[in-house]
Formats: sequence, C-alpha cells, structure tokens
Amino acid sequence: MKILMLTPYLPYPLHSGGQTRSFNLIKNLGKKHQITLFSFIREDKEKRYRKNLAPYCQQIKLFKRRKAWAPINVFLAGFSPYPLLVSIYFSRSLRKAIARELNTQNYDLIHVENFYLMQNIPKTKVPILLVDQTIEHRVYQHFVDSLPKTLIFLKPFLLLDVAKIKFWETFYWKKASMMVAVSQEDKKLMQSQAKDLEVKIVPNGVDESYFQKRVYPRAKKPVVLFGLANFKWMQNKEGAQILINHVWPLIKKKIPEAKLWIVGRYAPEFLKGLKKKDVVVKEGKPKKIYQQAWALVAPMRSGGGSRTKFFEAMASKLPIVTTPEGAEGIAAQDGKEIFISDDLQDLAEKAVKLLKNRDLAENIAKKAKELAKKKYGWDKSAQKLDQAYQEVADGKKS
Repeated sequence: MKILMLTPYLPYPLHSGGQTRSFNLIKNLGKKHQITLFSFIREDKEKRYRKNLAPYCQQIKLFKRRKAWAPINVFLAGFSPYPLLVSIYFSRSLRKAIARELNTQNYDLIHVENFYLMQNIPKTKVPILLVDQTIEHRVYQHFVDSLPKTLIFLKPFLLLDVAKIKFWETFYWKKASMMVAVSQEDKKLMQSQAKDLEVKIVPNGVDESYFQKRVYPRAKKPVVLFGLANFKWMQNKEGAQILINHVWPLIKKKIPEAKLWIVGRYAPEFLKGLKKKDVVVKEGKPKKIYQQAWALVAPMRSGGGSRTKFFEAMASKLPIVTTPEGAEGIAAQDGKEIFISDDLQDLAEKAVKLLKNRDLAENIAKKAKELAKKKYGWDKSAQKLDQAYQEVADGKKS
C-alpha cells in the first residue's frame, strides 16, 4: 500500500512519546507499505536524523515550522477563527508539496498525525486516516482551569482559544475517513463530541525486548522517579510540580534517605531555580534511569492518550504509582500491575509501601512487565494500525 504520512515533528530522535510512537510504527509498517513521510522540523540541524528514518520510508520531505510566537501566528490567533495551535502549523509550502504529491503519485491513503495538520491537505479523493494521540481541547481546558489567581485575567482570552481548538478538532474529526485514538477513554470522548464517528484504537506501546534485559544495578538507596518526560509539555510540568511540592515531602518524611529524580528533556531548564539537595534534576538515558530507580511516581492531573514512559517503566520492571488520569490508556488493575489513587496523601503512602517492601514492589513490577509483553508491543500496535489502513483504503466501515 502506498501511504503519504504527515507528522508535526520528525519522528527521531525519540525525545517525546509522540516521536517514539511514530518512529516505532513507521519502523514496523515500513516492512509492508511504501511510506512517504512529510514532517515539520524546528531547526535545520534536525535534518541529520533523516538517515534514521530512511530505511523505513520511500522518501522523506522536511518543512521548517514557524516559531510558536511568530507574529503571523499571534495575528491569526487574535484576529481569525483559528487558535494558536492551528495557526502554528499552517504552511503554504507544505500544502503545495502535498498537492504536487497527490497530483503526480497514486496514494492509497493519507495518514495524518494530529488534527492541526489537516488544514494543509487540499481537496482530494484519497481517503484520510487521522490520528489524535491526545484530545487537545481537553488538555488546554485543564490548563485554563488550573490557572493561578495571579493570571486569572487571562482566562477569557484563553477560553476563547480553547473553544476554537475544540471547534476545529471536531471539525477535522468529521472530515477524516476514519479516526484513530490511543485509548478507550479518548474514543468515548471523541464519539461524544461527534455523532457516528468511526474510531479505531491503536494503543501506545514499548520495545519490550530493549527494556527487559537488566544491565544497570538498582540504586543502593531508594530513588523515586518522575520521568522520562518532555518538559515542554504542560501535563509533565504540572505533574512534576505536584510531586515536588505535595507528594515528595510526605515520602521523604517516612524515608529520609530517599532521593527524587526529575528526569527528561528540558528538565534542567524547567527546574533551574529548584534548590533541594534531595531532588536531582537531569536528562538521562531511559534504560539506565528506569533500571536504577525504585519506583515511578506520577501524580498527573490531566488525562488524554497514554504515556509511553509508563510502558517503558513496565517493561523495565519499575513499579508505578499514579492517578486515574495518569493510568488512562493502560489496561492495568490497581493493586495488581500498578498503584492508582486520586488522593495525594494516599499516593505518597502507596509509594512508601513500595519503597519499603521490595517483595511487593517486585511482584507488582513483574505483573506489569507481563502485561506490557502481552498487550503493548509496538508490533501489536502496528498490526492494529495496518488493519485500520486496510479498512480505510477499501472504503469499509465496521
């Protein structure tokens, strides 16, 4: 099958969950399909990563994305029906390139990652499969609802932008031939917003064979981990702050020798003013960090999608403590493969229990690893996406 795939970022290096997902699905599907990849990049130096995707793609074309706060984006967000998120990804050069590609090549389908790229597709009879890894208006609504009192004056303007996001998000859902969500929760929300919407679920996953073999010893003293996360993403910023300010002091009180690691891309930049001797802020290699830590604690307050870092932790036999929002998209049972609580004090108590009882931690982690192996390999996700491709290309609805 000949596929034109559009992504809002180059799916390499694997610095974010979205990049990890797109890379692994391309890697698996490139064995069977002819994939032409059109991707946005932020900086010219990203072009060197083209070689990492070349073995799985027929061709790769890169387009420079404007900076988020470029004057044209601000103007469009302020004086047009388009929100900032959509304005950022409007590109005449991409639109012209897609038009040329569709006019000169016979594609079976167009795979679009994230609704805000849909504006760049000209009118076409080629079926479109649209993947939304998270529901954006839900994320931004939570951000507005969580504004501190000092910024409350911004709320009316931000709510207008959220309303615009929601409008265009649901508008493009309806334009697509088929939708793909990463979790049952997202599917239900999509279908509640757009009647009769056809939605398939293609979950996030993990390269279980890479993470399963232990090569690094666990740290000698208890280590609580928040990571590996991209700290440009507001959900991760919020979760880390809740952990540092509200959950970690409760854990530290019970286990004075414990350390907290905040690890991920842009973590040092995000927490550069933090001065706590028991909190280590750094970037790091996923395999090493997961194997050295004792427990992953993630008090997420915004749901949507699912978190690839959780699957990587599961495959690494690192027990997880999180909120119901953090556990979305994972078929794990509280007390069996994961610990879940909506109460921050209870979260801290569950983390302390894991840190003090290594047999319990081992049992939880072992079952989580078995679940990851059984249900969340990237090959399994690729098979589900391939099935969706077949249905879209054949014009089927099921």
